[in-house]
Amino acid sequence: MPLLDTTIRTAKPKDKLYRLIDANGLCLEVTPSGSKLWRYRYRFNGSAKMLAICAYPSVTLLKARQSRDEARQMLIDGIDPGEQKKAAKQAQRVEGLTFEKLAREWFAYNTPRWADSTTYKAKLYLENDLTPDIGARPVKAITRPELVEPVRKVEARGTLNAIGKIRQWLHQIFRYGLAKGVVDTNPATDLSVVAAPPKAARHHPHVTFAELPELVAKIEAANIHTLTRHAIRLLALTASRPSELRQAPWTEFDLDAALWTIPAERMKARRPHIVPHPARPLRSCASSKKSLGAMSLFCWHQSSAPHERKHREQGASSHGLRRTSDRPWLPPYAEYLTGWPRAQQELDRAPACPRRQRRDTRHLQPRSLCRAAPGNDASLGQLN
Repeated sequence: MPLLDTTIRTAKPKDKLYRLIDANGLCLEVTPSGSKLWRYRYRFNGSAKMLAICAYPSVTLLKARQSRDEARQMLIDGIDPGEQKKAAKQAQRVEGLTFEKLAREWFAYNTPRWADSTTYKAKLYLENDLTPDIGARPVKAITRPELVEPVRKVEARGTLNAIGKIRQWLHQIFRYGLAKGVVDTNPATDLSVVAAPPKAARHHPHVTFAELPELVAKIEAANIHTLTRHAIRLLALTASRPSELRQAPWTEFDLDAALWTIPAERMKARRPHIVPHPARPLRSCASSKKSLGAMSLFCWHQSSAPHERKHREQGASSHGLRRTSDRPWLPPYAEYLTGWPRAQQELDRAPACPRRQRRDTRHLQPRSLCRAAPGNDASLGQLN
């Protein structure tokens, strides 16, 4: 028989949840904690389902029956009342979702995948350039012209190198919103059409193989620190990035196997990298290590003058190359760029040459590494 209000008021909790049945699928759940919850039990497409209406006494018996009748009418119209309620809640949540909330959620989702430098830059530009202008706007109401305005402000500051990243992040934020179903379109597409023209790319200068003998001779004759000379030699022989060599601890080097294993956390692509190294120059560094007591290969002694330590710690090879070359702008990256074209010619057929390692982790077995430099390169032989 249908429920009475007196029966509902006097219902007491039990050890387990139980239900008081009304009519046409409406029931009242009484939980062990004493809560009384209205539920509507129905079937849709052959599946048994239950719709949560509300709690008693905030919703009386009369109002609960009215909600049940509305749900029954939806079933007659071919609509699942449970799914309809979920869609209404989602629409309500989306209406109150601002760009700042979506951007913070996207940022938190991507932070574990990013390097620390990328995390810092993304947070900086979001907080300083995007959130102040459009952070409070409902994300579903944002249009493409609204996104052009903050991009233009960054361009006006002259930071054109950051514009590409900001457009990319805006695009990813709205793609994230599309995947979550909180936006219907991505207004961040085609922002590059109205972007200011980028500055002309300036590639790192480098020396040619024909110029290497002269450079090597100047390195050997230069009045520079012994470890600086060793650093330049190893840069030329390993074609490594200057920062990879400068920050390398001794634990990464196996002198007996003539291998240098750079861990993933120190690599740009976050993959481990194995580099064959010439034994003789590295053993010379090892002998210098004993007198300096350094934990790292090029960790300079504290007795150096402050201005010398700054040069040595932040760019010993840069300082040495500038002193040995007649081109004061020549960076240590010049040796990195010089080495790759020749390495590609001579060694790229080997499955685990350094260039391939940087884009593929399938060939990291030390025995398969190409150890020998081209025999006819007398300039590199002088460094070995």
